[in-house]
Amino acid sequence: MKKGARKKASGRAGQLLYTVFFMLIGGICGWCMAALAPDASFAEWIALLLWMYAAFLMQLIVHEAGHLVFGLLTGYRFASFRIGNLIWIARDGGIRLCRYSLAGTGGQCLMKPPETVDGSFPIALYNLGGSILNALSGLVFLLLGLYAGGAARIILAVLAIPGFLFALVNGIPVRGMLDNDGRNALLLRRDAAARRAFWIQMKMNELQGDGVRLRDMPEEWFAMPADSELSNGLIAELAAFRCNRLLDAHRFDEAARTMDHLLSCESALPELFRRLLICDRAYCALLGGESAERISNMLDDKRQKKIMKAMRDYPSVLRTRYARALLLDRDEARSAGAAERFEAVAARYPYPAEIEGERELMALARERAEAHRT
Repeated sequence: MKKGARKKASGRAGQLLYTVFFMLIGGICGWCMAALAPDASFAEWIALLLWMYAAFLMQLIVHEAGHLVFGLLTGYRFASFRIGNLIWIARDGGIRLCRYSLAGTGGQCLMKPPETVDGSFPIALYNLGGSILNALSGLVFLLLGLYAGGAARIILAVLAIPGFLFALVNGIPVRGMLDNDGRNALLLRRDAAARRAFWIQMKMNELQGDGVRLRDMPEEWFAMPADSELSNGLIAELAAFRCNRLLDAHRFDEAARTMDHLLSCESALPELFRRLLICDRAYCALLGGESAERISNMLDDKRQKKIMKAMRDYPSVLRTRYARALLLDRDEARSAGAAERFEAVAARYPYPAEIEGERELMALARERAEAHRT
């Protein structure tokens, strides 16, 4: 099997694994509820279902708390903690509550990395801390449930099951929209260059929280990896950040060439990164006056439209929608709608430096549109 086919198969296997796990957990929860409460009324069943939902939310919080706790224990410092679209971020000398979401993730805990010693720093416990705490909490609830009776047994059983689920789906190395914790830990264990890429990405996130734009970060962080290194997802992600930096520096021709290369070569770039990169490439095409057919091929692909819909409030997606409305569709109403939505998102976005850069790119699109009219 060719490398590209193997990667697609790996991604499909990851999605299948998630589907099977969630179907299995639903079946187990249903069986447990029926076995533990065979004579429950309709209202009690509804209460049990609501408790099941609450248990999944609680285990999501436990998972992200695991990353936080094990990160702090191994020398990391707090950067941000997200559940759903609510994110608490270290900024301006304090902790601020903002809104931010990322397709394919229910939450995320990002940390400021410790300094490296001869290129090494703690990796495993931070990456696997969420799964460890989920498994431990699931075991505790299970043991307590064995000695409890009545409603307490049901409550504890429903808490235990999603704990084991979260531990499995995050700890077993698989690919989804993004590589999961287990896969990242595996990639980091095998490859020193991947560890460097991971550290740089953690550091980049830290600096973005401090208001530093990508274009102002150290140039050496963004050296383009060799094609042979792109089979590692973390290194491929760093190559995508190089494209983002070129865009932020308004080096559009170089950005377009680099994106074209990264999108066409064999790489382990996660699906979400790939689709956001296509969105950025379409912006370059719009600004450079490339053909409407090529732009439509990039943006109107079924999978691309699905991801952009899921990421509809992401600044770069709104910026490209704005540029398309102005430069391709010539639709002032649609561009005004995208600009209005962008400002609404910007007001609560956790990274103001990113918003500053996107506003500049939107202003350039407006300038090009006005120049075409004269």
